[in-house]
Amino acid sequence: MLTTKKVRLKLTPEQEIQFRKSCGVARWAYNYLLSEKQRVYDEYISNGKTGKKTISEGEVRKYINNVLKPTTHQWLKEVGSNVMKQAVKDADNAYKNFFNGLSKRPKFKSKKSSKQSFYVNYESLTRINGGFKGEKLGFVKTSEPLPKLADGEKYANPRITFDGKYWYLSVVYNIEPKSVQLTNESLGIDLGVKNLAICSNGVTYKNINKSKRVKALKRTLKREQRKLSRKIECNIIGYANNRKPIFRTPLQGCKNIQKQIHYIKLINRKINSIRNNHLHQATAEIVKTKPFQIVMETLNITGMMKNKHLAKAIAEEKLFEFKRQIKYKAEMYGIKVVEVPTFYPSSKTCSVCGCINTNLKLSDRVYHCDSCGITLDRDLNAAINLANYKVI
Repeated sequence: MLTTKKVRLKLTPEQEIQFRKSCGVARWAYNYLLSEKQRVYDEYISNGKTGKKTISEGEVRKYINNVLKPTTHQWLKEVGSNVMKQAVKDADNAYKNFFNGLSKRPKFKSKKSSKQSFYVNYESLTRINGGFKGEKLGFVKTSEPLPKLADGEKYANPRITFDGKYWYLSVVYNIEPKSVQLTNESLGIDLGVKNLAICSNGVTYKNINKSKRVKALKRTLKREQRKLSRKIECNIIGYANNRKPIFRTPLQGCKNIQKQIHYIKLINRKINSIRNNHLHQATAEIVKTKPFQIVMETLNITGMMKNKHLAKAIAEEKLFEFKRQIKYKAEMYGIKVVEVPTFYPSSKTCSVCGCINTNLKLSDRVYHCDSCGITLDRDLNAAINLANYKVI
C-alpha cells in the first residue's frame, strides 16, 4: 500500500533562495496556463464560436520551452525543468476537475497568500546519508532520514512546501501492511461538536479547540488581527471611485505591516499544528486498539456547514480529516472501516432494547428510554449503536 512521509529540511541561505525561485517559477507556470486557457476561450467566443476552444498543456509547455525560455524568460533556466512542467500539469488537472464537477473553477495563485510549493523530479531524487540530492538543488539536509526503498523503486510525487516557518519534503512510497492479530471487537465512533469522538468502548477524545492553550492562541490571534487592521487603516489617505482604498505607502513597503502579517501567519500555523497533532494522536490510539472493524457515520460536512451557529466549530474540528486518517491508518492494520447511511438513527435508537425515540432533540444530551428505562449519555448510546450495526 502507498503511504506518505513528510520530513523537515535544514537549508542553507543559498538553498532557501533557490527554493523560493522554484516556488516563483511554479506559481508563474500555473498562472500562465490559466491565462492562456482564458485567452483562447475569449478568442473562441469573439470569433462566433469558431476555431480552437481550448489549448492543451502540451502546447503551453512547448511554447514556454521553445519560445519564452530561450528569449525573454531565461530565469526559468535557473531552476529544475520539471518545476515548470509539473506546475502546468497541475493547472490543467485543476481545469479537468472543474469541468468534471469535482472542484470549483481554478483561480490564479497569489504571491502573498498562496501556499509556496514546487515539484521535485522523482528520477533525480536520491536518498543519501543525512539528506537527499535533487535536480538543481544539490545536497539538502533533513531533520530525519528519508524512508528506505527496495532496489529499483523510486519516491512518487515528491513535493517541497513552505508553511511560513519551515521547509518540508513530502514523498509517496510503498510499504507492506502490518501483520497484527485483531480482536473480536466492533468499535463504533460517534463524532460530535462537544467532544471530538466518543467510542463505544467508553473512551472519549476531547475537542482540542476547547483547551486553554488553543483558546489563548485564538485570543492572541484576534488581538494581533486588530493591530493589523489599525496599521492598515492609518495608512489609508482616501478612497477611489470604486471604493478601493488609496494607501499613503504601498503595503509591500510598510515593514511593520509585513511583520504583523507574518506574525499572524505564525499564530495560525501554531493553532493548525496543535489541531493536526491532536487528530493524529487520537486516530493512532483508536487504531492501535486493533478492533476487527470501525463503524462511523457518513457525515454530510457540506450540509452541516450551512448551519451558521455550528459552521465555525465544525470547521475547526476537522471531522473530514479525522475520518481520512482513520481510514488510511486502519488500512495499514487490515481493519475494516464501515460507514453507515447518513439518516441511520444511531442517536434516537436505544442501544439495549432497540426502541426509537422520535422526540429526541439536539439539546437532549442524555438518552432515556421509556421502554426499558435505561439512561446514558446520548453520544455513547449512538456509538454503541454504531458498533452493533450490521452490514446488509
